[in-house]
Parts: sequence; structure tokens; C-alpha cells
Amino acid sequence: MDTVIVQLPDQQHSSADDSAERPRLLHLGPGQTADFGRGGPDDPVQVALSDPGVSRYAGQITAAEDYWRLSNYSGHVTYVVENMEGAGEHVKVPPGRLGAPVPFEFSRVVLPSRDGEVHFKVFAPEHMYLDAGLGVRSGEPTQSPFALDQTSKYFLVLLALCEPRLRDPSSGAIPGVSEVLERLRPLEGCQELTRSAVNYHIEYLATVKLRLRNDDGRAAGPHHKRAELVALALRFDLVREEHLALLRPARADGKESAAHG
Repeated sequence: MDTVIVQLPDQQHSSADDSAERPRLLHLGPGQTADFGRGGPDDPVQVALSDPGVSRYAGQITAAEDYWRLSNYSGHVTYVVENMEGAGEHVKVPPGRLGAPVPFEFSRVVLPSRDGEVHFKVFAPEHMYLDAGLGVRSGEPTQSPFALDQTSKYFLVLLALCEPRLRDPSSGAIPGVSEVLERLRPLEGCQELTRSAVNYHIEYLATVKLRLRNDDGRAAGPHHKRAELVALALRFDLVREEHLALLRPARADGKESAAHG
């Protein structure tokens, strides 16, 4: 049974009856391995990365049941495994690390090279999750650590703060109050929103809903507080890419506007 599929980089072929180029795939079953790197003249690797800045034997991936592990054979270069479905989520595999588990279903393995970077993709099986209701025992119910109402205005404020990072994980932008106000006012029910109301919702999120900690005892500035809210919300997936649909203002004909899509 195949558990992991590797999309081989820069190696495509066309069949006689299909002119569209298709990526070549390497299928691995549980326990099977594949080396990656430049390879040697008489000893090629399964995942060839033809860049002079990549080691001949840069590392190895090993398939498990529903995940895979990465070994970094380099003595000085860190590899990065990116979650292709996440908002900047990634795992760093330092030099010499063996068997680092990768928890993502859709991954991009990135290696630095002389021309910037090279990469290849790894697809793991769909992860299994506990069925609803299983594992529930008697006693007092567990309270949610972050009870957010997705129909509330404070959730829209949090979403607007996180929007740049959700749309571009490499973005470090944190919207100011004026930008949040401009983003939300076109939405139904937000036309009368004010700066003081946005500030109130930010303070409510920081002190009541997400309960930001201030370990040094000093009052956090407005920008720092907004940045902390964004970091916490994205870290625990309190806002996700699918929530961005809430920010699309409705047009007069009832269809969603693509102006901010």
C-alpha cells in the first residue's frame, strides 16, 4: 500500500495520447525510503535535485503509515518543510537531524541553492481524526479555551487584523485601526462602526477572549497588542483561510464582491 507520494522536480514527460505534461511521481510504502540530492555519476538518487549547491546525498525521506520522516545529511545547511495548506506553517530540519517527523499532508521540501532554492513536493495520506463523540467521558464538560463567536463584530475585527497574513504568509503587515475600519465598513451591519468601537473590540479580544499575557508587567503598545492577537490567532487556527469569505462585502445584486478577494 502506498502511503507517500513524491512529485519529482523538473522531470516531466508527455504521453503519446496526451500532450499535457504530467509530473513524474514516486510512490513509497510504509518503511520504504528515497534519497534526494544531486546523486553520484554511477549512483543516482531517487529524487534528483540538479543544482551545484545541493549535496550529492542531501538527505532521505522515509514513509510511515500516514506521515513521513526526513533526514538531513548536510553538515551545515538547514532544510525547511512547508505546509502547502497552511498560513506560513513550516518545520525546520537542522543539519545532521535524522528521522524528523513531518505532520503535514501536503508538503514542500525546500533546500537552499546557489540560485536561491530548490524544492520538491511530498504528499502524505489523509490524516485520521477522532469521530465526534468518541472519547467523551462523564463529568463536567471541558470549557473551550478560546470561545469565539464567528458572527460577532469582534471576530470580524480579528479576521481583518489577520487578513494580510492569511492571504500572504510571508507578509509581516499588521493593519492599523484605520485600515481595519476601512476594511469592515462595507460589510452589512458594520456601516456605523467607529474607531473607538474597533479599539474596544481589540481590547476585548486581548483581555477577555484571547487573554494576552504581559509577562514583563509593562503596558503593551497598540501595535504590539495587535501583533500579539494576530500571532495567537494564527498559531491556534482561530481564524483560517475559509473565514476570509466573511470579509467580502455584498453587492446590490446580492453577489459577493471580488474587490477584496
